[in-house]
Amino acid sequence: MIGIVAINTFREAIRDRVLYNLVFFALLMISAALLVGQISLGIERLVIINLGLTSISVFGLVMAVFLGVGLIHKEMDKRTLYALLSKPIRRWEFLVGKFAGLALTLAVNTIFMTLGLAVALVAVGRRFEKSDVSILAAVYFILLSLGLVTGIALFFSSFSTPMLSTLFTLSIYMAGLFAADIRAFGGMTESRAAVRVTSLCSYLLPNFRNFNVMAAVAHGRGVPWHLVVENTAYAGLYLLAILLGASLIFGHRELK
Repeated sequence: MIGIVAINTFREAIRDRVLYNLVFFALLMISAALLVGQISLGIERLVIINLGLTSISVFGLVMAVFLGVGLIHKEMDKRTLYALLSKPIRRWEFLVGKFAGLALTLAVNTIFMTLGLAVALVAVGRRFEKSDVSILAAVYFILLSLGLVTGIALFFSSFSTPMLSTLFTLSIYMAGLFAADIRAFGGMTESRAAVRVTSLCSYLLPNFRNFNVMAAVAHGRGVPWHLVVENTAYAGLYLLAILLGASLIFGHRELK
């Protein structure tokens, strides 16, 4: 049943015109990177990789948030959720299927945007360099962070309205970018309570900074394998906790 829900979610997302518009603007951003790179003497590849990866991350974030917060409410508005749950499918299976479907959508769109970045690199350099392999690691990290954002959006949408879910998800994302700074700020104070609170917050928040290797990749530096393993394990465990929490909340929610 999870697979059926995932495939249906993927099909619905593909039919959504918003996705096509976002992909169009992402490819437009990469084209702009190509143009900027041509007028940036000696740093064409650096500019293209930076802007290309940034556009993939930003537009992927927009997709993850605005589609993720509507996964449940869209089904409720169309009254299809009630008919679906009347069949032999558990609520947690419905949630996991929805998450898998949107994750697949994000992966497919990210692949297409990555191909656009590859075309831009070939147009400038006429060939791929050995260091460009690390771009794939950066794209993989972007997908991991988008998976976390999707899970967070799904968690909030399991009990809140789309508007509040969007606000909460974006707030968590922004706070997660500064998780390490929050802990460091607590260490600057003389209050033990502040240190404990900031440390707790920094560990509870998803550390999105760990997934950002765009600057290193743009400068031709490789991504160590241990970081790939650590980020994969971190994202997997965090996602597991988020989906468990969402399933518990949605499982006890009264649907009207």
